[in-house]
Amino acid sequence: MNIREIFSEKRTCFAMTAKNKNGAIDELINLLVEDGKVNDKEVFKNAVLNREKQISTGIGMGIAIPHGKSSSVNEVSLAFGKSKRGIDYDSFDGKPVHLFFLIAVPEKSDDVHLKILSQISRKLMHEDIRKGIMSADDFDALMEVLDKE
Repeated sequence: MNIREIFSEKRTCFAMTAKNKNGAIDELINLLVEDGKVNDKEVFKNAVLNREKQISTGIGMGIAIPHGKSSSVNEVSLAFGKSKRGIDYDSFDGKPVHLFFLIAVPEKSDDVHLKILSQISRKLMHEDIRKGIMSADDFDALMEVLDKE
């Protein structure tokens, strides 16, 4: 499974309005709910927040990859959000997050979220990819950057 298979323009936001971690998670989950990928926002949000309690998914370099497994998720899905000003997210490096990738996985799925996490993380380790995503202002531009090896 690759990023393209679980991603859609309907689940992207290039101008997030959230001011904090909780708001950012809400904003991303709303994209999934509106696109019919998540049935129950609160159930899925609890799964994501419980995962965040273990350790922050703010991995540093302005990136967060929150994720959750829940019975309220219909199919493996990815939502993306970008904040130009950055959002405090309790990241490992203490810096604000600008790029958000939320992974939603049905409860009975195997470790598919780990594979997606790995794919996204590998790409985002490259500074040129991160800069390209920050410059992208629409879905096609975003996918052009993410499709780079």
